[in-house]
Amino acid sequence: MILGIDLAGSEKRPTGICVLNEKMEIIEVKTLFKDEEIIEIAKKIKPKIIAIDAPLSLPKGRKSLKKRSNIHFRKCDKELWKFGIKFFPITLGPMRKLTERGIKLKKKLEGVGFKVIEVYPGGAQDLLGIPRKQKGLEKLASGLKKLGIKGLKYKNEHELDAITAAYVGLLFLKGDYIALGDKDEGQIIMPKPYFSKN
Repeated sequence: MILGIDLAGSEKRPTGICVLNEKMEIIEVKTLFKDEEIIEIAKKIKPKIIAIDAPLSLPKGRKSLKKRSNIHFRKCDKELWKFGIKFFPITLGPMRKLTERGIKLKKKLEGVGFKVIEVYPGGAQDLLGIPRKQKGLEKLASGLKKLGIKGLKYKNEHELDAITAAYVGLLFLKGDYIALGDKDEGQIIMPKPYFSKN
């Protein structure tokens, strides 16, 4: 089992989750709010990997998001630029809350024995050659079906991004991925770009 999470910056806002098996069949898709609900699902399904759409580390040399600093980017963020992938810096307004929540949730999940990776569904969709949610949810859903995902169902954009996160988690387990950035600082796991697949 793989657990994909499209994490919100606050427990008041919806977080999408997707449970995917290794045959690319969706077992469950739902919207949750609290960290405890996410941890509960993880304990119940015991996934091999948890793929979270949220920054899960700080840039090297940066101790916190609260103290002012001129260090804003991790190596993995800079490498996204090389692919022409747009993203929000982790030190920007609402991204700070998401980063803080992501780091805390990763610690809690690793604390109970799970392997956690950072993913970025929007960037993954770019590399897979499928439309992002901004182009329309049906178009994104249709792109995910073309990848071979079975039993696709969703209620909102958060669930579609969670499905993408789970798919990237599956690619990670298969060894069919690229890791951007530096292991010590924190990596983003991405699909191999579709235009470079042989």
